Amino acid sequence: MTRITVSVDGVSCTDEVEPRMLLVHYLRETVGKVGTVIGCDTSNCGACTVHLDGRSVKSCNMLAVQADGHEVTTIEGLAKDGRLHPMQEAFHENHALQCGYCTPGMIMQAIDLVGQNPSPTEDEIRHGMEGNLCRCTGYHNIVKAVAAAAGAMSSERSDS
Repeated sequence: MTRITVSVDGVSCTDEVEPRMLLVHYLRETVGKVGTVIGCDTSNCGACTVHLDGRSVKSCNMLAVQADGHEVTTIEGLAKDGRLHPMQEAFHENHALQCGYCTPGMIMQAIDLVGQNPSPTEDEIRHGMEGNLCRCTGYHNIVKAVAAAAGAMSSERSDS
């Protein structure tokens, strides 16, 4: 067993973990962040995407011990003061989900994409979301949601 300390959604967590435990299993089973879903265990689908120090990572492709000393943000950590994150709101408003299984990973990847490129074109959104698969939609509304959120996030940054 290895002792790790990780900030998860702003809360410091210190736990003993098996050195081979995946970050996704640590988040779900030890910390209780079940919004981070397991889609494929091979890093192909992106459903398990979280932020590590503000950048998106596929948590099924990373060991929990690699997160030691770092900050992890999950889908549960996005809402602030009872208000959805602009990307969550945009996914809701633009009907960018059907079954919802891929949605947490899609949102986490989309936030990182917009953080790196505040005004992405449709092609840039499609390219930036390539590592996240949805088996229900045609991606059209997902692209619309990311574009809408980019505008909202840009406005929030301007207001700050």
